[in-house]
Amino acid sequence: MSKILGIDLGTTNSAFAVYEGDGPRILENAEGNRTTPSMVAISKNDERLVGQPAKRQAVTNPEDTIHGIKRLIGHDFDEEAVQKQKEIVSYEITEGDDGGVLVSMGDKTYRPEQISAEIISKIKQDAEEKLGEEIEEAVITVPAYFSDSQRQATKDAGEIAGLEVKRIINEPTAAALAYGFKDDDEKKIAVYDLGGGTFDISIIETGEGVVEVQSSLGDSHMGGNDFDSAIIDWIIDEFESDTGIDISDDRLALQRLDEAAEEAKIELSNTEETEINIPFLTSTDEGPEHLQLKLTRAKLEQLVEEYIDRSLDITEKAVDESPFSKDEIDEVILVGGQTRMPKISERVEDFFGISPNKSINPDEVVALGAAVQAGIFQDDVQDVLLLDVTPLSLGIETMGGVFTEIIEANTTIPTSRDKTFSTAEDNQTSVEIKVLQGERAMAEDNQMLGRFILDGIPPAPRGTPKIDVTFDIDADGILNVSAEDQETGKEQSIEIEATSDLSEEEIEEMKEEAEKHKEEDEKKKERAKKRNQADQLIHTAEEAIDENEDAIDDSIIADIEDKIEAVEDAKESDDIDKLDEATEALSDATRQIGEAMQKQAQAEENQNQDSDDEDVRDAEVEEEESDESEE
Repeated sequence: MSKILGIDLGTTNSAFAVYEGDGPRILENAEGNRTTPSMVAISKNDERLVGQPAKRQAVTNPEDTIHGIKRLIGHDFDEEAVQKQKEIVSYEITEGDDGGVLVSMGDKTYRPEQISAEIISKIKQDAEEKLGEEIEEAVITVPAYFSDSQRQATKDAGEIAGLEVKRIINEPTAAALAYGFKDDDEKKIAVYDLGGGTFDISIIETGEGVVEVQSSLGDSHMGGNDFDSAIIDWIIDEFESDTGIDISDDRLALQRLDEAAEEAKIELSNTEETEINIPFLTSTDEGPEHLQLKLTRAKLEQLVEEYIDRSLDITEKAVDESPFSKDEIDEVILVGGQTRMPKISERVEDFFGISPNKSINPDEVVALGAAVQAGIFQDDVQDVLLLDVTPLSLGIETMGGVFTEIIEANTTIPTSRDKTFSTAEDNQTSVEIKVLQGERAMAEDNQMLGRFILDGIPPAPRGTPKIDVTFDIDADGILNVSAEDQETGKEQSIEIEATSDLSEEEIEEMKEEAEKHKEEDEKKKERAKKRNQADQLIHTAEEAIDENEDAIDDSIIADIEDKIEAVEDAKESDDIDKLDEATEALSDATRQIGEAMQKQAQAEENQNQDSDDEDVRDAEVEEEESDESEE
């Protein structure tokens, strides 16, 4: 039996592994690397390039180099996520005849599944060369919050590449398998997965050979690429401020910035400051313009703070939707290359109150987990039962435009649920089944996945016919819906194809809107958060005064105390903007202490230096006098 390949098909990079002997191992690609850039290109010489060769020529061939295709797969062209991606990539994105997405490369257009298939094909070929055998089957990972159509499209990509996809497995679940959380010790695990293009958080319970997902949330359009974009936007602004030149529409310059931003971000995980140098970034009539900027870790953290905050907001919701509190979580594991950023590890540790487990390379852990799942299929791994969940509720539209739920969110899969319905009018001989996904009460507010007609129903008074509607979700999270008339046995069904689907931000908005009193609760929560931050700042300011009172001017102390009083007053109101202004003013005032202490330290250093210089001069004089006396 040939080996089953475990594939982590990433937004930025992909990895692949197999299960051999006692465990999974990462395979190197043809270039000798353990990860493969998720890039495809047609070179200037009309050569098709995949992986590192495609990445190497991306700067000089941006229009024909496809990257970030994972953000387009399973979507329709007119979706917001696609339009957003269209604005930031260097290649052309257009609408297909069916309303789907097409990307241009060379003189042809391709569906996202085809581009993903090119990446999978290279992985398959490299694995076969490494193992010396043909690979026919694979387990492919997807973000836990991927929709039905995104999962189906990913499966299609694998099949286009010539593989039978044995299972589509969620990335956080794969990570848990890689860490070996499958023994008799019961554990509650949080998997925080921030990759190049997606974010997932899953709360998982393990024990007695069972790995069971309790809740899963995420955003399949937020990841390290957004961190890169934030750096690029900052560079563009700084460059325009220095030179007066706007390079935001210069595709070649943007490709170079993309590469430089990623390198700077990676460097800042290990150093406090890095320099971005790009000679001949652009040119004017006066000659070439070069870029030279310094970026600090603190500035990077400021640029990407909104994304880190959002990831933790989603994390909090995932914990709330699980049966556990965050204090009950035994272990937190970090997945995805972006989690190497120190601030992310720090914020996750602050949230859960425990230090994250980072013992497995975050770029490789998902592929290793996919290989463990492959090992289960190969019977190399025994006594492990994997129970995943569907992230959103599924149902149909019923009379009055109501959304009737058949499978609720976070239901363990695979699963099958059915409900019995009837006709809404007398002598109705057909019904239209509209399949929906979402959390809103009304059908029109949820996302339609598909529709079909069941006809041939015998005429009868309304409410008399009995129609059984069954929803089946397989282990890959892919949905099949059927409807059967009990009297005639006539049946119609649909498999939800990889058409359009929700962006993950839209999904989050739907879930929030469905929450009772959501808006007011969120405002209260925000006010409480701001007040907590204000209290912390007041504590810091008062502590700084106590520690340095004898060394700083009374005027500085008085100014800080006035600002503290202003923050206390603002805390009592419901005006968040007023509180923000007051806390910012206090923060600025508190910095005066540090500046004063720095000046004092500098003055003392200068004084000591002057004293040392004087000692040197005195010694020289004494030496001369000594010589004269000897004469």
